[in-house]
Amino acid sequence: MFNIYRKEIDFAGQKLVLETGKVARQADGCVLATLGGTTVLCAVTGRKSVSDGQDFFPLSVHYVEKAYAAGKIPGGFFKREGRPSEKETLTSRLIDRPIRPLFPKGFLNEVQVVCTVVSHDMINDPDMVAMIGASAALTISGMPFMGPIAGTRVGYKDGEFMLNPTVEEMLESDLDLVVAGTQEGVLMVESEAEQLSEDIMLDAVMFGWRGFQPVIEAIIDLAEMAAKEPWDLKEEDPAIKKLGEDLKADFSAPLAEAYKEQIKLNRQDKVSALREQAVEKFVNAEAGIGPEVVTAKFKSAEADVVRGQIIKTGGRIDGRKTVDVRPIVAEVGILPRAHGSALFTRGETQALVVATLGTGTDEQMIDALAGEYKESFMLHYNFPPYSVGECGRMGATGRREIGHGKLAWRALHPLLPTAEDFPYTIRAVSEITESNGSSSMASVCGASLALMDAGVPLTAPVAGIAMGLIKEDEDFAVLSDILGDEDHLGDMDFKVAGTSEGITSLQMDIKITSITEEIMKIALGQAKDGRLYILDEMEKAISSARSGLSEFAPQIQTLTIPTDKIRDVIGTGGKVIREIIETTGTKIDIEDDGTIKIAASDGAAIEKAINIIRGITDDPEVGAIYEGKVVKVVDFGAFVNFMNRDGLVHISELENRRVAKVTDVINEGDAVKVVLLNVDDRGKYKLSMKRVDQETGKMIEEPKREDNSPEEAAG
Repeated sequence: MFNIYRKEIDFAGQKLVLETGKVARQADGCVLATLGGTTVLCAVTGRKSVSDGQDFFPLSVHYVEKAYAAGKIPGGFFKREGRPSEKETLTSRLIDRPIRPLFPKGFLNEVQVVCTVVSHDMINDPDMVAMIGASAALTISGMPFMGPIAGTRVGYKDGEFMLNPTVEEMLESDLDLVVAGTQEGVLMVESEAEQLSEDIMLDAVMFGWRGFQPVIEAIIDLAEMAAKEPWDLKEEDPAIKKLGEDLKADFSAPLAEAYKEQIKLNRQDKVSALREQAVEKFVNAEAGIGPEVVTAKFKSAEADVVRGQIIKTGGRIDGRKTVDVRPIVAEVGILPRAHGSALFTRGETQALVVATLGTGTDEQMIDALAGEYKESFMLHYNFPPYSVGECGRMGATGRREIGHGKLAWRALHPLLPTAEDFPYTIRAVSEITESNGSSSMASVCGASLALMDAGVPLTAPVAGIAMGLIKEDEDFAVLSDILGDEDHLGDMDFKVAGTSEGITSLQMDIKITSITEEIMKIALGQAKDGRLYILDEMEKAISSARSGLSEFAPQIQTLTIPTDKIRDVIGTGGKVIREIIETTGTKIDIEDDGTIKIAASDGAAIEKAINIIRGITDDPEVGAIYEGKVVKVVDFGAFVNFMNRDGLVHISELENRRVAKVTDVINEGDAVKVVLLNVDDRGKYKLSMKRVDQETGKMIEEPKREDNSPEEAAG
């Protein structure tokens, strides 16, 4: 019934299995990829025809984690998987980026890739397994896919690289780098690093590329056994081919003139006017040449003009040299009520970034396949349509926003203080107010400034820069701080973020089939120079974290209590902790290890809460002074509550004189200061007021009796 084809190899010490022919046989290609005990079902399908008027390649990648893969039942009312998590969205993008450039130019058939995690061993992250499985499924599908590709994760610890490390090994790693590519070279890189040098990062990329070559060979072997017949591709219509030649002949010179306009919106207007002229001139319904065909060929003419100018002269659209960074203006403290704020402007790209400090209750709870955990740092990126002078959809956060936000998050995350040093939940929000190239790197710079403005003690300021590439045959040019047009019409988007000491995040996307180690080395070197320049400009606004927090930010103090006292602080049904919160006006978080975080805008309220908690958890010490409250008055003295305990102040210990009636000195409800004299065998507390100065709370060394004392009366 089944024609099963299977390929097994050893991949970084674990068994990798690629199997096809048994599951999802109606898909164009399906591979069950297994590494260790983690299995991902990867299925690809493609339309055999192109929709009328379509002028783009509709590739969609969907990475889906099923709760059953980890032996879990989803939470929530419906008990089924809901909208994609952040991890699923990011992994979908991770798989999309290296496979997209390997479809031939002009192939516009819809292609859908679905990677479903069906088993997770809690050892191997499914994302790389999904990428390998997707590549294998595409390779055997018969579609015009110029792969295969493979991908792997690279770790770094104690000066040694780790190929495809386990989830546990990654916890101790100074590097989390994902690299994907073909036999020829690298296509995609994404990473988070602990301020590592350019040389180490480049070595890590090449180590990963060499490491996954056996996987590519395994996919080729599987394809030789199980590949379907290749699709027939239609050759380009001679009329359309001639259209491209005519467009370049008529419009290359006007386009070159239009691209001399350095202001983005003005340049776009001039190019749009030329595009309309081209559509009006070349649309031919009888020859099957519609507006969308003319527009597509016009874009090709644009690319030729921009790319040719850069390769031949080194001159860029805005007049810069290849290594130049646009003018930068950095400002902080621009929003009076925000805990920290910054406005970072680089050319025509601008980010307004706001930092907010919160407490433990503000932490993000993440329910992952590997288990639940809390995240105390969030960075959210927003890209409204007005930032590029357009009207557009406003709605749920898209894949792009999530991806750009995570990239900026990775750049800053290694530099954050520990929870012990800075016990705050941190949220940074980047609002892109203008965009013309690398708004994600502007978000990195702006977030660094805003966090320092908020008083977050970063290890060092961090900045980011986007590098581009124009490659024609053997000639190439690496561009620093690319414009939007240089990104769209170029061959690479290489984003590098870091400090003056090293790289913290790196992301590279290639639009051609691969790039060499030489190009990457040049790009990293150029990026370092650009990053240092940007850091110098940022330093003009703020160079390190402010010494204090905003008056509007919560103050947090931390204390530790014995774990066996946690129940006493919480009380039955939370009664005690609720009373403390209501009484003091504070926020209180209690961890399982006995750590208590107390937050409030008022330091006195925090101190009050600490005293109450200490009163519950600490054992009273003889000779120590405590604040208390009179809870009951009797003929022989008064009972005072201190540290959540009741003790007796005998009438003789009220004042340094003979007291006839207790109520002459104190009444129920009075706040008093007492010293603990002793604790008797029955656990009763004997207190004294007269030995403590009720105003200062200090001990009175040798109290003297007043003139009505027996000694003076006898005299």
